[in-house]
Order: sequence, then structure tokens, then C-alpha cells
Amino acid sequence: MTNADAIRQILRDKELASLGDAVINLIYSLALTKTSGRPQGIKVSDKILADAFKLAGLRQYIGTRVAKKDMANASESLLAEAYRRKVLMIDESVNVLAENPDGPAAGIFELLKLAVERLGGTT
Repeated sequence: MTNADAIRQILRDKELASLGDAVINLIYSLALTKTSGRPQGIKVSDKILADAFKLAGLRQYIGTRVAKKDMANASESLLAEAYRRKVLMIDESVNVLAENPDGPAAGIFELLKLAVERLGGTT
């Protein structure tokens, strides 16, 4: 199996997407808490996740005619696998999101790029 095939398999894993949903919401909430100084719990929208997925150039792995929900799930799967394999860490991710002045999609885009690179794919 090539690295690209391995990334495709990760992006299509619904169980990873379920875990990734919880993880990205936690990380984003921690980043908002860090920047605002007040505890916050936020659900990251499918639109933000899909936008970040497109920005990261990851559509090459799943095709071009894909629904926003599928791109969001693929983002969540990729991030969950990166944390599971310990190639991304929670503290690092919180800092990436908290320090990105261009908004949530740009911060998540950075995390997706790091995840693909560290899992052995290319963007």
C-alpha cells in the first residue's frame, strides 16, 4: 500500500471521524479559552472543516465531487489518526489554533497539513 492509499483509507474511516469530531471540538475550545481567558465549549462546523480540507489540497485523496459533510468527516478522521499515532499533540495543536490570526479554517488547515506530512503523505 502506498502512502497515498494509506491516507485515503484514513480519510474514509467513519470510526476515526467520530473520534476526530470530539478531538477537534476539544482542541478548538481549548484554543478559544486560551485566547479569550474564559472557558468555552465550541462545536466546529462542517463548513469550517470542509474549507480547511480544501485549503490543504486534500481533495486529491477523495475526489472532487464530494459533499461538505464528507470533507468534514475526512478532516476529523485525519486529525484523529494523527493524535492516535502521536504525530500531533494536543498542546501543539491548541497553540497552532490560538496563534493563527486568519481564523479557524486557516488554523485547522495548518493542523491538516502537519497531520498529512507527519503521517507520510504529501499536500
